[in-house]
Amino acid sequence: MSNDGSNKIFTKSTNIFILAVIATILWGSAYPSVKIGYELFNISPGDIYAKILFAGYRFLIAGMLIILITSILRRKFVYPAKKSILGISVLGLLQTSLQYIFFYIGLSNTTGVKGAILNSTGTFISVILAHVIYKNDKLNLQKTIGCMVGFIGVLIINIGGNTAGSGFSFTGEGFIMLAATTFAFGSIISKAVAKGEDSMIMTGYQLFIGGTVLVVIGFTGGGNLATPSFSAIMLLLYMAVLSAVAFTIWAILLKYNSVGKITIYNFLVPVFGTILSALYLQESIYRLKNIFALICVCLGIYIVNRKREE
Repeated sequence: MSNDGSNKIFTKSTNIFILAVIATILWGSAYPSVKIGYELFNISPGDIYAKILFAGYRFLIAGMLIILITSILRRKFVYPAKKSILGISVLGLLQTSLQYIFFYIGLSNTTGVKGAILNSTGTFISVILAHVIYKNDKLNLQKTIGCMVGFIGVLIINIGGNTAGSGFSFTGEGFIMLAATTFAFGSIISKAVAKGEDSMIMTGYQLFIGGTVLVVIGFTGGGNLATPSFSAIMLLLYMAVLSAVAFTIWAILLKYNSVGKITIYNFLVPVFGTILSALYLQESIYRLKNIFALICVCLGIYIVNRKREE
């Protein structure tokens, strides 16, 4: 396929919308999938290393799939440039290994609905970090309002109560927030590494390296997954495929379109995450605070990424 043909396919508004929705549905489905995976692999709440091993298998396979997909598209085996290896390795350790250690432990100690909403705060933290680090990416009124609205949603979702899933715990909601913060720092590094490397190659090797580290940590710590059933294996493969497909779609969309035009769809991830968690985990999204928090976070992401009309 020619570059012109690719441009026309991936820059058409309808196609962008369809592909972005597919990617965000896949990412949203990760929230209930992780919690269902704990049950299928008989991972107890306190077995941290088994959770890390579970995450490692997912991202190791996902990285291999992206490398395979990219190699098929390029019609040759792909590998990163020598100058990018260090940056990709750091990215793998930070944005895959460390982020998902926090995420997998945190999600086991909170609900999928809260996890989907809280993890989206990485968008706002990224905006604040960019203001500190980059001279040409400062906070303006629009971004400030978007961040404030988003963090209001975070405060609302953590309002205490006596029902299950209410309140705030450090190893639950706190770890999800740490995962979001790690993602934000990783995004800054990713932006620097991507300047000299193909985004799909970068993502594939980042996930492969990070997944490998997670597997090593899991095994070293004594983590062990129960003899998997067919359902457990299929779920693990689905989670690896969802990561590979979603990241590939996102990388292609970002290649042919402006960043703002694509990242604005990030607000759909917490929407699909909460809806799918409610469907598959029988969690409630109908409490007023959950609905209001979701609206605030999604609206904040939309405001931050909305391109102002010239």
